[in-house]
Amino acid sequence: MSDRLPASADGEESSVLSEVDSWDSGAAVAVSSGPRQLSTHGDITRTSPVASLTKLVTAWAVLIAVEEGAIRLDDPAGPPGATVAHLLAHSSGLDFGSDHVLSPPGSRRIYSNTGYLALAEHVEVATGFSFAEYQREAVLAPLGMDSSVLHGSPASGLVSSVSDLALLAEELRSPTLIHPGTAALAESVRFPGLPGVLPGFGRQLECDWGFGPEIKGNKVPHWSGNEAPPATFGHFGASGSFLWIDPVGGFFCVVVTGRDFGDWAVRLWPPFSDRVRGLLARSAGKGVVKGLVTENLGEG
Repeated sequence: MSDRLPASADGEESSVLSEVDSWDSGAAVAVSSGPRQLSTHGDITRTSPVASLTKLVTAWAVLIAVEEGAIRLDDPAGPPGATVAHLLAHSSGLDFGSDHVLSPPGSRRIYSNTGYLALAEHVEVATGFSFAEYQREAVLAPLGMDSSVLHGSPASGLVSSVSDLALLAEELRSPTLIHPGTAALAESVRFPGLPGVLPGFGRQLECDWGFGPEIKGNKVPHWSGNEAPPATFGHFGASGSFLWIDPVGGFFCVVVTGRDFGDWAVRLWPPFSDRVRGLLARSAGKGVVKGLVTENLGEG
């Protein structure tokens, strides 16, 4: 259910979200200042590839398989010495796009699509389902992400919408499909202290990651905002889209564009995210963000 607020509402806040219009003509954004509160700008039903945001859905499906007992976090998977946990947290040593092993497991943070392919294969062998089928039945269908489809790679093949990704963000913020303790593991640093490279943002002495989500930690600049709390987590994709959750404020922000990630995103995303966070902090408890479409998540 949605309602357009009066035209006389203060336009200062609405101008924050409309910044995405200058990024791409089809860009859309959803933000939330608290449970069941969603404010949007742009066509949130438009579907497009969301690249590595796929990994958030894939990781959640893997963790459901863990809770179901089909697999374990300490199962050997990937290169020798690596486990499901290493693959989830990009610490298996696998190269980004090949089977080449660049370092021993647990020694460096090497962002790896190949690692997520290995995870999907491990789930397929254990469950007897194709990973696309398992992901749909375990995550997409229960969350009502009806416009989302995995095409190809479990690392980068999801086609989705802002509307669906907002449902995912709500799940990451307040988990219903996995135990809160499992979610807390996923959304905090695994294998801490590992150096690595955050794609687009350079080498990091501590490239913090959880079981799927990237953790901001002390990274500056950072796409989720330079003022974001260290516990902020989420993911961005090469398709020019991102999703972050600020667990301190209880906020989230989802943006989908059709513009490939590049220098423009490195320059524009951090200040935009900081402005969104300020907007949400001011509106927290009010249930609305002035001048925007406001929806009630999960209510007809």
